[in-house]
Amino acid sequence: MAKQISKKKPAVKKGKPIVKKPIKTAKPKVPPAKKKQPIKTIVSKIRTPPKKQLPEKKTEKIVKEKKTAGKKIKVLEAAKKAEKPKEPERTFLPPPKKMVEESKENKAIRSEITKCLKNRFLPVSIVDGIIERVAQDKKLGTKVKQIIEKAMEEYSKNQIDPTEACGMVGAQSIGEPGTQMTMRTFHYAGVAEINVTLGLPRLIEIVDARSTPSTPMMNIYLRDEYRINPDLAKEIANKIEITRLTDVADIEMDLVNINILIKPNKKTMEKKGITIEDLLDRVQTVRKLSAKIEKDAVKITLDEPGYKVLQNMNETLKNLKIKGIDGIKRVIIRREPNEGYVIYSEGSNLKEVLDIEGVDPYRATTNDIHAIARELGIEAARNMIIQEAFSTLSEQGLNVDMRHIMLVADVMTADGTVRAIGRHGVSGEKSSVLSRAAFEITVNHLLLASQRGESDKLNGVAENIIVGQPVNLGTGAIELVMNPKKSKQRGK
Repeated sequence: MAKQISKKKPAVKKGKPIVKKPIKTAKPKVPPAKKKQPIKTIVSKIRTPPKKQLPEKKTEKIVKEKKTAGKKIKVLEAAKKAEKPKEPERTFLPPPKKMVEESKENKAIRSEITKCLKNRFLPVSIVDGIIERVAQDKKLGTKVKQIIEKAMEEYSKNQIDPTEACGMVGAQSIGEPGTQMTMRTFHYAGVAEINVTLGLPRLIEIVDARSTPSTPMMNIYLRDEYRINPDLAKEIANKIEITRLTDVADIEMDLVNINILIKPNKKTMEKKGITIEDLLDRVQTVRKLSAKIEKDAVKITLDEPGYKVLQNMNETLKNLKIKGIDGIKRVIIRREPNEGYVIYSEGSNLKEVLDIEGVDPYRATTNDIHAIARELGIEAARNMIIQEAFSTLSEQGLNVDMRHIMLVADVMTADGTVRAIGRHGVSGEKSSVLSRAAFEITVNHLLLASQRGESDKLNGVAENIIVGQPVNLGTGAIELVMNPKKSKQRGK
């Protein structure tokens, strides 16, 4: 029976393609079940071994093509490979984590405090302080509730009242002591020979958000063995401090033979860790000259000899940088107590200093706030504004509450960039026309506002004072309406 069926099927298939569609004959011949299986097995057997060979051949072809016509591609790949390893060089050590678990006593005190607080809030630092004190003095264990009530009372006193003019109070508290500061203060901030601007000029610099401070400076802290070993600290200082050709060698012009002789100073060369070969390499980077070493000196001959060219070349060689980071003029190493060796620099370049191995990136600071914002972000810049402003005021013996300075720093960095407090920054961007006019350039602001058709909603302080209305702050923000009921007469 099976044989008869197999004979009938092909007969039907042969008849159909002859009459109507000759294309269909090719399709049914390939897909029958019996023919498919051997094809698959054969293909798998044939294809499996050459799969390994094919990519090898392709790679060989690609290599040949690159060798013949792809020199540029190879150069680019080499440049990329050279650039890639530079990225992981800046390996930052993670900050130390406090993994100390709380003792059972402290946990018990904390749970008691949370019961006493109920839904009220106290800062974490205050709670931790109470726990430490109670754990030390066991007599206070019974008085935890009284301590927390007193802490809550003091904390609520220090909170800002609703609708209080905190901006005004902050401005007054910084502005009033600012008038008592000396006008020009150049102070040697614990480091000899390095000038640092302090006093009122520095405070104005911070508030105006100047792009570069008048006396840029860096405090570069070192890590691990670098801060203990003076030789390693000196190596880093040599890498940071900029050294020019005149610092290391004497440059002599020979007007007869029209050439220049560079005679290196061996002692200073040893101090800086520079060899004559390094000098030669740096000199050869300058165009239109050829240099070679002759008797412990570098002889330079010009490609186009001439007296004017010789003088110009002499000037360029004097300012030629051999080693160091741009912007950092001078470096001083000091041994600080409980810290080891610290490097203080005149000039600032945070980006390149952080790339140097041995520098602690978590503590290296600069007084250039914009550089910190670029490299470390806006939060770091905000912290630096607070730190710099607070230190400049406290050095003059003026005690200003940190929270006023924090408010100023928040306003300056609110939109993600460091803005000045002035007509080019915060004050110039106010929505109120009258407050802008009250600050600076009154007529221009009023004319521009009238051209644009701006309106003022009189929400601020200055505009309400100009108009003669009560200010919408403090007691002026509350509208109290009384509706006393008539008291009923007795006896009725």
